Order: sequence, then C-alpha cells, then structure tokens
Amino acid sequence: MNAEIQIQFPQPGNWQEFTLTAIYQDAGGYRPPARYTADEIPAEQTPAMAAVVAALVGLAEPWQAAQVWAHLMTATIYSEDDPYTPVGQRDEVALDVEAVNPQGGRRVFTPYDYPAFILDDPAAVAFFKYFIRL
Repeated sequence: MNAEIQIQFPQPGNWQEFTLTAIYQDAGGYRPPARYTADEIPAEQTPAMAAVVAALVGLAEPWQAAQVWAHLMTATIYSEDDPYTPVGQRDEVALDVEAVNPQGGRRVFTPYDYPAFILDDPAAVAFFKYFIRL
C-alpha cells in the first residue's frame, strides 16, 4: 500500500495542537493531500489519536515528537504452540517519529527503537483507514 498519514506538532510536547495530513492514491492516481487540524478530527476518531499520543509520550527524555509518519502494515500471527507456524495476519499501524531535543538535535525513532510504535489496536487501524479512505 502506498499511503501514509503525517502528523506535525508545531510545539513538540503540546499534543493538543497538530496538523494531520493524509497522503494516498485514489482510483484516479494521487490526490491532493487532505489536511486536518486537531479541531477537525471527528469525535469518534479521538480515542485512536490518543493512542498515538500515548505511544509518543514514551520517548526517552529529552526527546519530543515533532513529526510522525504512520503506515499501515500487515503482520503475520504465529501459533502460540508452534512459533514457526503462521496462523493468520492482521493489520497494524507503524509509526516513524522525528523528535527534537532542547539543544536543537533531531533524530528519527522507529518501531525498532520503540516497539510501542506498532499499534495493533483495531481502533488505530480504523483511524488510519478512515483518513486514507480505505
């Protein structure tokens, strides 16, 4: 899938102020990005946005998220009895996070750095699909 959601926090650490940009391809090709402010997020989608923020809060001090890229991915689920036998798949949302520190440093964190940046909650997947119109 060639779609992503970008979330910019103009004041890192202030999670109530952000711009969400959905970038995806529709049937006719790429469409202009759709942008939403915090006030424009539908009420039924706010719990999933809160899950994203909860993952970001886990960054080690003094890092604060400035920008987030969210991607939908498919994970393979393995049997509890036999960890080598796949039994299904599920959609998950992976976050890549550009963070800043007070000295002006920038760094990108991925799910490899923070496993909490993989959101497997169905509400997070629904949130992603809502904004990219899947």
